[in-house]
Amino acid sequence: MMRSLFSGVSGLQNHQTRMDVVGNNIANINTTGFKRGRVNFQDILYQQLQGATRPTEELGGVNPKEVGLGMSIASIDTIHIQGSLQTTGIGTDLAISGTGFFVLEDGGSLLYTRAGAFNIDEEGTMVNPANGMKVKGWMAREVMGQSFIDNSGQIEDLVIPVGGKDPARATTMVNFACNLDKRIPEIPDNPTELQIANSTWRTAINIYDSFGEAHLLQVEFTRVPGTNNSWNATVAVDGEGEVPTNAAVGFGEEAPAAGGPAVFTVNFSNNGTLLSAEDGAGNLSGENGQVLMNLAFDVLGATPGEDGAPVRQQFTLNLGTVGGFTNSITQYSEQSSSKAVVQDGRTMGYLDNFKIDQSGVITGIYSNGSSRDLGQVAMASFPNQGGLEKAGDNTFRVSNNSGAANIGPSMVAGKGKIISGTLEMSNVDMAEQFVDMIVTQRGFQANSRTIQTADQLLQELLTLKR
Repeated sequence: MMRSLFSGVSGLQNHQTRMDVVGNNIANINTTGFKRGRVNFQDILYQQLQGATRPTEELGGVNPKEVGLGMSIASIDTIHIQGSLQTTGIGTDLAISGTGFFVLEDGGSLLYTRAGAFNIDEEGTMVNPANGMKVKGWMAREVMGQSFIDNSGQIEDLVIPVGGKDPARATTMVNFACNLDKRIPEIPDNPTELQIANSTWRTAINIYDSFGEAHLLQVEFTRVPGTNNSWNATVAVDGEGEVPTNAAVGFGEEAPAAGGPAVFTVNFSNNGTLLSAEDGAGNLSGENGQVLMNLAFDVLGATPGEDGAPVRQQFTLNLGTVGGFTNSITQYSEQSSSKAVVQDGRTMGYLDNFKIDQSGVITGIYSNGSSRDLGQVAMASFPNQGGLEKAGDNTFRVSNNSGAANIGPSMVAGKGKIISGTLEMSNVDMAEQFVDMIVTQRGFQANSRTIQTADQLLQELLTLKR
């Protein structure tokens, strides 16, 4: 009889623990990145009244007689299933779709979280604004003028240089992909201004020197007299009036000295595609499949060299590939155009904004129209994520049964992808928790009845002497 009392007590205690877990789940139903808990019960020791006997020739076997001594908690599991995603529109809000955790640093120790409500502090460091924990990742490094992220190295603080500068870049390549109308006539002898205008096609684009100052690059195309598929191209940088100035052209490693308009000839095949180009010295470009023109202009305002010569900036005019038409200059009987003229120079700019893609790469967008990688958010995965210990503040820490953290970029080694402008909500199902609450209440109630009934039986024993 005393066994039933203690069994009932164990039922009350453990159902109370289950109710505590259910209450915590419901309390965190709107907590970002929260993972619900689940209690599993198991029976405990049994008192054996009679052991089992094996069958004999005369009698069959007998099963054991055992009385249970109650129940205990087998485990309290953390259920790491995906929570629903809620769009916030805030660029620093991050959610993980799939497996993995963000990595935070708290006083030198690493913690892990699914709650990605991050922000930028005064120094530009990406942090959890609720507790100041720093988000870890990899910062980009400059390698030969290009941003490079080494995500195989040690993780570090992510710093967004808000208001930071993007240096000016001198133009080194200008890509032409315009069309010259086959129907444009030759310039006649003693032409009028109208005839010159009708027989000339001009393209223009800004290029930049090492200071980031813009210079107007102009290329005028006129048909070579007496030919069908050849055009003279006159190049000028910062031309004034009717006469282009300050340009030079050549096919060698260095362009000739600047000081006047540069002229070269562009040749096309009978099907309208690019064939070759030729400068005034008879040098031919296009034999290797790419038609390139080396140009140069004087950078006014730059400090002259030791010989007093002005500083000259060189760049390459890329007319396209021989026989190409997609990204090459062409000659078709369609209206002349210069839609796809691209150059790689820029002026100085300031960081205006940044965005985070699915791989966690942070890309800075600058006022000069350029963009470059700033860093990458790190993610961690574990052999047994259910073995992580909850550390409060929506974070987890490594335990003896979780395994070591595998830290790397998203979408690698089974890690999920990062979704910017979104938060992962709690994975608590309210209906499920309410049902669990009812079941827990009934279990608690039933165990209390066990104690009450056992007490009544004891009371009957006490009244036998009367």
